[in-house]
Amino acid sequence: MKKYTSLNDIENLSETIQKAIQLKENPYQFADLGQHKTLVMLFFNASLRTRLSTEKAAKNLGMEVSVLNITNAWNMEFEDGTVMNLNTSEHIKEAAMVISKYADIIAVRAFPTLKDKEKDTSEIVLNSFVKYATVPVINMESATDHPLQALADAITITETKIVSKPKVVLSWAPHPKALPHSVANAFVHLMHNMEVEFVITHPEGYELDSEITKEFPIEYDQEKAFENADFIYAKNWSSFNEYGKILNEDPNWMITQEKIGAAKFMHCLPIRRNVVAEDAVLDGQNSLVIEQANNRTFATQIVLKEILNYLS
Repeated sequence: MKKYTSLNDIENLSETIQKAIQLKENPYQFADLGQHKTLVMLFFNASLRTRLSTEKAAKNLGMEVSVLNITNAWNMEFEDGTVMNLNTSEHIKEAAMVISKYADIIAVRAFPTLKDKEKDTSEIVLNSFVKYATVPVINMESATDHPLQALADAITITETKIVSKPKVVLSWAPHPKALPHSVANAFVHLMHNMEVEFVITHPEGYELDSEITKEFPIEYDQEKAFENADFIYAKNWSSFNEYGKILNEDPNWMITQEKIGAAKFMHCLPIRRNVVAEDAVLDGQNSLVIEQANNRTFATQIVLKEILNYLS
């Protein structure tokens, strides 16, 4: 694996999932693989699970880890031909190449603005690092994607499913802030690559990018979508067509135990209790949110392992 910026960088998803599950049994079996290798993690935005799980995964492989919060660094410029006489001091061309001298692998986390659709969908930050870095790049969540979360979700579903082709529902849920499409997009990407019956449910106006959802059915009646579901994945996202806007805050879309019945509940975290999902769902025996978070380590570790193998 030369880089990991999307699920498309995985040649064989089912094989990779099984390798990650095997890593859980003995996380230190490749502890020498990353010796004398350094992972540099760059955070343009806040993080809890991604930062800690990625650092843990790297250290399980024997790597050194450096972490830089970009708010503590020089303001970075990503546009070509810009006259840098305002608030940016460092251009991505130099920054990426310099960081590549300090790192064997670079991991980047950069959210969208939710204001400039063209710039966000172009993935200007992530793609600039891919373009100018001379070492492999990992996506720790970008403007439109979160492939590490998707791989962790794939592991979680594989470990807990009880039928060969489960019904999986991605449900929009209310939230007081406008949120990115990254996790929802990543989960849809995943569903294209797994043997599932998949349905997306949300209020009208919250359609995701049709180039990503493609042929998947959309059901505007949440309770109908939930019928016979094996897994329900809740996530809020802002409007894509009316980019970044909150069109609906209907509390009736909150996930309740009565609605989900025996289905297993998934969410990437953090989650606003009794807004996105009620306490009974999160504290219930069918909640998988903690196991998803745990699987973040092994999803990242198998990605790092494959890249280290490539480097060697």
